[in-house]
Amino acid sequence: QVQLVESGGGLVQAGGSLRLSCAASRSSFSISAMGWYRQAPGKQRELVALITRSGSINYPDSVKGRFTISRDNAKDTVYLQMNSLNPEDTAVYYCYAQWALNHYWGQGTQVTVSS
Repeated sequence: QVQLVESGGGLVQAGGSLRLSCAASRSSFSISAMGWYRQAPGKQRELVALITRSGSINYPDSVKGRFTISRDNAKDTVYLQMNSLNPEDTAVYYCYAQWALNHYWGQGTQVTVSS
């Protein structure tokens, strides 16, 4: 089992920045991949950023150049730095981890970008 605790969501104006944090209950060295997904009202959950144990990173085109994922293995924590936010980024952001072929999710944190 892996518990994921998120923090850092909130309300920001368009063009602003936020940083999300996700702390894992297990050593990040044992987790295959960690990352972030988001779900806006009426839309499917979508990938925002993913980082593997080896350090490979994946972003969709919608956030490339604006969002940066990083991990601190000493703290078993992954971060998502979000810059140049726009109203289309408004969603509930979920931390994700893959461990022992299972998928785990955080409780979600709301990010709201006002125009």
